[in-house]
Amino acid sequence: MNSHLIIKSLIRTEKSTLHEPERKYLFLVAKEANKIQIKRAVQDLYKVKVQDVNSYIAAGKLKRVRHQLGRTPETKKAVVTLLEGQKIDVAP
Repeated sequence: MNSHLIIKSLIRTEKSTLHEPERKYLFLVAKEANKIQIKRAVQDLYKVKVQDVNSYIAAGKLKRVRHQLGRTPETKKAVVTLLEGQKIDVAP
């Protein structure tokens, strides 16, 4: 699978940037991707060495529009920990 299809985006929120000094970055990934594929894709796209990958599926939220109930879609996210001395350059 192509690295660009596995890694959808780097999530840049206030909460996710608190963990950057610990070398942890949050990614939105393809739902069918496993940890090995995520690790290879991050190393390929960002040219860094990955130490660990933790992934989870974030459940969709229940929403109501007028009188109808619906759900937002489930998403898969991955917390990637880099090796000591590695850093992803994120420009604002």
